[in-house]
This record gives sequence, structure tokens and C-alpha cells, in this order.
Amino acid sequence: MTATIIDGKAAAAALRARVGAEVTKFRAATGRAPGLAVVLVGEDPASAVYVRAKHKATIEAGMESFEHRLPATATQSELVALVDRLNADPAVDGILVQLPLPPQIDENVIVTRIDPDKDVDGFHPVNAGRLAVGLPGFVPCTPLGCLKLLQAELGDLSGKSAVVIGRSNIVGKPMALLLLQQSCTVTIAHSRTRDLPEVVRGADIVVAAVGRPGMVKGDWLKPGATVIDVGINRTETGLVGDVDFASASQVAGAITPVPGGVGPMTIACLIRNTLVSAARREGYAMKEGL
Repeated sequence: MTATIIDGKAAAAALRARVGAEVTKFRAATGRAPGLAVVLVGEDPASAVYVRAKHKATIEAGMESFEHRLPATATQSELVALVDRLNADPAVDGILVQLPLPPQIDENVIVTRIDPDKDVDGFHPVNAGRLAVGLPGFVPCTPLGCLKLLQAELGDLSGKSAVVIGRSNIVGKPMALLLLQQSCTVTIAHSRTRDLPEVVRGADIVVAAVGRPGMVKGDWLKPGATVIDVGINRTETGLVGDVDFASASQVAGAITPVPGGVGPMTIACLIRNTLVSAARREGYAMKEGL
């Protein structure tokens, strides 16, 4: 048996096309485009690549893209002042401060300074709380993209057993909450989990987000399981995920590749969240299903 490959590029392109069509209607109704402000501090090469990709996707969707670049020597107070200006700017619907930040800046100070209603990354504690109790807010883009891929592959997720490997605030915890909202039975596993392979073996859905190249082996999986690999690890042989693709694809029913799986969906969901923010701020009734 060879697993179905879940094509994140195709799913992301379809989502971005749906968002773009809705942006056209939004502009006609409100007289303006949704706006996303992206802040990059310093010259981290990986961060610069992500910022370029986000800018390109924003423009392609018919939105306004506001880029702000600060030097690596920028102070925390300078970044706070910029965030405050963006919070107050009516043209800006979404604010994204690219992480990681230089050591002189406390990420928590910056994340919590962003207006929760413009926090399209979904990292603010207010949005984390909204997700936890089931109120409308912003969900971090990577787990939201994972959920959309799972729903496209499996349809109704209710009653399925899911194991999320990793407990970060950016992926693991929100992913578990999203699956719980879909009536899955959810286990959060991590580095201290006893007999991790046995825990994973019971799952219909496996989401790997630990940052360890090829950690999840094929013999860890229940035959036919759906595997979402969030890992992006740079190795001498290139980019690889947290799942050993060669062995896992012989056991799983469906699996995301790395690259070309979850990554493209993360950016598509950022664009989607920006449109949602603009629609809420303008009282615009958006089409369901985005």
C-alpha cells in the first residue's frame, strides 16, 4: 500500500483563489482593499524568504501589503511604537511581526501589544483564549491549514482518534483544540510521553510538529492513518519533515509531503485571516466556507 499524497500546493492555490474572489466583492462593497502589515526586524535569511512569500500572496489576492523593515539593532521601544501606529491605522486589518526577533526584544511584549482583532497570526493570549473556549477569534495559520487539509481528505472528523506530537503554542496546542472542536478524541504527545510509538499507533490522525527530522517511522502508524507533517528541518540532503516519509508512506492512507504540504497552506490561511479581519471590521458578511 502506498499513501495518497495530500497536495498542499494545490489546496493552498484553491483557497487563495477563493479568497481573491471574495476580496473583489469586498472591495466593491466597501471601497477599499483589506490590508496586511508585515514587520521584519533584522536580516534573518529564512524570515526574509517568508516575508517575500507573504507579500506576493497578499498582492495576488488583491490586498494591500504594507512592509516595514527595521534594522537588527532596533530597540524594543521602537518596535512597540511601530505596532502602536499599525494598531491605529484604519487601512491595516492584519499585523504580522515576523519571528524570531533579535535578543534585545521580548517577543511576548510585542505579541501582546498587537490589537487582538488585528492579530492574524493568532498568537495573542486573547485569541488563544477565544480558541480555547470556542469564541470567534484568529487561529494560528499553520494548524488552521492542517485542519483544512484534514477536512478536505477525510470530510467529517468526528469520532476519529488524533495524536498531536508537539505542544507548542503556535502549532501543537491550537491544533489539539481545533481537532477537539471537530469532535475528535485528542491526545497531545511530546518528548516526555512514555512509549510514544505505541501512543501514535492508536491514532486515525497523526499531526507531527516536533522539529526532529524523520522522527515518526512507518511502524509507528496505524495502517491507513492520515499523517500531517508540520516539520520543516534543513538537513544536508535538503528539507525534510518530522515524519520518515519513505517508511510512513508505505503504511499511511494519506500523508503530506515536505516541502509542498503544510507550508503553502500556512500562507494561504494568513491571507484568509486578513480578509476575515477586514470583513469583521467593516461589518461585511463574508461567504461561508473560507
